[in-house]
Amino acid sequence: MTSDPTSPPSIRYRWTVLVMLTLVYTFNFIDRQILVILQEPIKADLGLSDAQLGLLTGFSFALVYVTAGIPIAWLADRSNRRNIVVASLAFWSFMTAISGLVQNFGQLLAARLGVGVGEAGGSPPSHSMISDYFPPSSRGTALSFYSMGIYIGVLFGFAAGGWIAQNFGWRNAFFVIGIPGILYALAVLWVVKEPKRGQFDVGGTPAKSSLSETMDCLRGRPTFWWISVGCAFTAFVSYGNGNFMPSFLMRNHGLSLAEVGAILGLISGLSGATGTFLGGFLADRLAVRDIRWYVWIPMLGGMTAMIPAYYTLLGESTTLIIAAMIPSQILGALYLGPCIATCHNLVSPGMRAMASAILYFVLNIIGLGLGPLTVGILSDAFADTYGENNLRYAMAVTLTVSLVGVFFLWMGARSLKRDLEMNAQALRQQDIV
Repeated sequence: MTSDPTSPPSIRYRWTVLVMLTLVYTFNFIDRQILVILQEPIKADLGLSDAQLGLLTGFSFALVYVTAGIPIAWLADRSNRRNIVVASLAFWSFMTAISGLVQNFGQLLAARLGVGVGEAGGSPPSHSMISDYFPPSSRGTALSFYSMGIYIGVLFGFAAGGWIAQNFGWRNAFFVIGIPGILYALAVLWVVKEPKRGQFDVGGTPAKSSLSETMDCLRGRPTFWWISVGCAFTAFVSYGNGNFMPSFLMRNHGLSLAEVGAILGLISGLSGATGTFLGGFLADRLAVRDIRWYVWIPMLGGMTAMIPAYYTLLGESTTLIIAAMIPSQILGALYLGPCIATCHNLVSPGMRAMASAILYFVLNIIGLGLGPLTVGILSDAFADTYGENNLRYAMAVTLTVSLVGVFFLWMGARSLKRDLEMNAQALRQQDIV
């Protein structure tokens, strides 16, 4: 950091913080995805049903995650965000580690709910910090870089979790994954500084906003809600089909669990990370011409991703459907960074953590909570009609929901300029700008 505490941090330090926060998000998704790869040995050891496994990885996790996110984000908009991230990382890592000690379903559910509560304190404060470390012209790139942590976490969660479980048992996998996160929390506490709020937004330190003030603001920003619901239906398809892709590859293409883990880990990790970064990078550059590119990029990505995604589900050549996953993953991952950046630009700096929490509430309740459940219900319903292709067609039907997400993003693009101007006027009235 620069020696003058009133000066903006150096570019080198800003990127150091961004990398460290991205690693926090990576731990977030490693700890979240570890249960997915371990669920078969856990099911056999603890005598669980598929319904219980679905409860652990689906709606119950999503509900506690998004509900806890609201009060934590309120606190983040009013206090030290770095400390909240550190405490959250340490707590969810601890809960991940003790998951290796559970003896029954109730104990495992309690541990996973603890992971959900901890992870709720990760992203909203981090998003807010990143928007105070980077100016508006590069926020899309920075927030997309941070969002790459999702796919890096998926890669390591699948690869490392599966290897450790196979060689040392599923309980040790929880220990090995959880304990490093506790140690990394100390590194974040040591290196990362709490940034000055609004330091790249002209006008100085913003006023702290209450939940009611934030909601009043968002009620007057329809673009925020269009984008939130658009992201939610994009995630609906991503979580719904993504969670069942291993089963699809094993059932319809005869791949082994080890082959599926390696293929999906690499493709989801590398292609997803590439698409996530490109989304923000392209939006930051094209938005110089028209600010609506922040929404057009996610919208176009969602539409074009459907073409290779349909081939992945309906094609017969295993080699070609795996190849088609690469462009569909890249295009389908373009949306998150630009959408987060846009939502932050629609509110004052003192509302950003709460805006992220509300965005994630909508996204995860619809996407994580309902996506996998819908695919499962459709698959069961199609069993008598389509036989062994029931899952294939359930996922194909779910993929069409991408068009719903595209529609809501299009609506958001239509109102974006007006709502940005409304926000600018509100900031001027508050003497922030």
